[in-house]
Amino acid sequence: MTPFVSELTGTALLIILGDGVVANVILHKTKGQNGGLIAITFGWAIAVFVGVYVTAAASGAHLNPAVTIALATIGKFEWALVPTYLAAQLLGAMLGALIMWVTYRQHFNATEDAATKLGVFCTSPSINNPIDNILSEIIGTFVFVLAILFITKSQNSLGSLDALPVALLVLGIGLSMGGPTGYAINPARDLGPRIMHALLPIKGKGGSDWGYSWIPVAGPMIGGVLAALLWQQL
Repeated sequence: MTPFVSELTGTALLIILGDGVVANVILHKTKGQNGGLIAITFGWAIAVFVGVYVTAAASGAHLNPAVTIALATIGKFEWALVPTYLAAQLLGAMLGALIMWVTYRQHFNATEDAATKLGVFCTSPSINNPIDNILSEIIGTFVFVLAILFITKSQNSLGSLDALPVALLVLGIGLSMGGPTGYAINPARDLGPRIMHALLPIKGKGGSDWGYSWIPVAGPMIGGVLAALLWQQL
């Protein structure tokens, strides 16, 4: 795969499985309805695991604009490649959201609450306070990127299991810090599906909450860069 195809494919898989587990838990008349936070965090961890092991060899498995920008900021990734990666990640997230919606279309129709439908696609705060909400995303992504930068490859590769540390990291962040905003920690993960929510003919979907949409984009970008700069100093 080319890096573009790799990042697009990996991010699409991330969203299919990640938004898919949310749909399975919160939409009406699914087999996993009312599965709770534990199911969602484990589902997202597996989503990251799959996305990373599929794309690691071809593109380095960024799958996240915050990671791409952070690595470029400290010279570990070429700025010239940043637009390609960001475009692939956003398009992949949109594609993944589309496939997820096709899979759960009947359950979206069976669900009456518009906020629940939006919650499958993108994040929202438990308590709406822009300052606290963006701080939550900054801190969560700071932990995510700092930890990623300290993960080192073992001398003896375990194949696909090399992706496990990142998956466990996302699981831990979700369990520990997912409460305030739903831990987007990835601008493409939130923005791509939010765009698809606005575009798709979803029955009774309501608005896409564009007033909040800048927080899960700006927060992860800031947190990722701060983490990379600290890692560079350490």
